[in-house]
Amino acid sequence: QVQLVESGGGLVQPGGSLRLSCAASGSIRSIGAMAWYRQAPGQQRELVATITSGGSTTYADSEKERFTISRDNAKKTVYLQMNSLKSEDTAVYYCKMTIIPSGVVVYDYWGRGTQVTVSS
Repeated sequence: QVQLVESGGGLVQPGGSLRLSCAASGSIRSIGAMAWYRQAPGQQRELVATITSGGSTTYADSEKERFTISRDNAKKTVYLQMNSLKSEDTAVYYCKMTIIPSGVVVYDYWGRGTQVTVSS
């Protein structure tokens, strides 16, 4: 059984920084792309950033200069460094990984989310 567990969320003042982590565990043969999404109250879940197995990254336009996604394949972990946080960054942040648990079938797995609140 594959599980993703996020950590690192919390309350931060505007202009502050947070580093989110998401670790995968369980029976995992390989991991492909990893991504971070977020969902603000009353809003749809939106893509924040992605990173491929080769390390190529993409970002939503509004986060391009402030957020950095990275991964540690040995630890099966993806990170999201968030700087210069704004109140509009307040949301539940979710990680997603594309994983082959065994054989050749690919599945998308999601974490349960971690709350990020930006407020003074």
